[in-house]
Amino acid sequence: MMQKRYAALFAALAVAAAPLAAQETETPTVTEVGPARTVPIQYSNLIDPSKNFVLAYDIRVGTVTRPAYLGSDEYVTAPDFAIHFNYARLKGLGEYGDPTGTARPRAFGVRGSLRYIPGRDASQHDDLKGLDDIDPTVELGLGAVYRTRNFETFADVRYGFVGSEAFYGELGADGIIYPTNRWEFRFGPRLGFGADGFAQTYFGVTSDESAKSGLEVYDASGGLLSAGLVASARYRFTDLWGVEATVRGDRLLNDAADSPITGTGSADQYQFRLGITRELMLQF
Repeated sequence: MMQKRYAALFAALAVAAAPLAAQETETPTVTEVGPARTVPIQYSNLIDPSKNFVLAYDIRVGTVTRPAYLGSDEYVTAPDFAIHFNYARLKGLGEYGDPTGTARPRAFGVRGSLRYIPGRDASQHDDLKGLDDIDPTVELGLGAVYRTRNFETFADVRYGFVGSEAFYGELGADGIIYPTNRWEFRFGPRLGFGADGFAQTYFGVTSDESAKSGLEVYDASGGLLSAGLVASARYRFTDLWGVEATVRGDRLLNDAADSPITGTGSADQYQFRLGITRELMLQF
């Protein structure tokens, strides 16, 4: 059973990461898969009409400064990676996106969603002594997005493999402005929802852990676990290269905030991302 579960996970990751095989060099802290924010270049000038499959996408490679674990007041800096799809065409089945870069975004769409949550090693943090370690989690799922040129709202649902083995969902909305054809700014709220299994994995304390750590026994229930704001800016140096910076602040809520694990750390969770972006195209 476990072997089948790992096989399904690796197969899904291979599909999500297939266009990246030549570029991927290190395990990312967080990977995002979804529709791109803009279509900055006219792909129609680059598409070979004889090809059966065309995929245009951009990647971001950089660093992220984030809490060492959920509920921590310690921060670490780690590698960061993201991918956003801009345009796809499969001959005979149609296309996604606009190859000319001039059409207005479609109002509604469906996207894939992927997130990587690093593992938690109790031996590396004094506040966690006596608690069980948590394996890294890969969350895979789907999302729905409503998009216009200056507004986007989305809902994502993912299931965690290996670590949490539970569902997690996120709701968000962004206002979007373009001061020039090379700048893009976004700002909006986020709400995070976790199932009971997710909440217990990261915020619960079992009786055995309580005896070893001195923390009180705590059964964490799911629901609304966080609320926050995200602001990002993206600048394109050329049609192919750019830079992107994101600041995010979340406040843990309800059982996540009341956990004794959070009590030894902080309910305020911040992230800062900075990376270089590159437009890429795959054709065959």
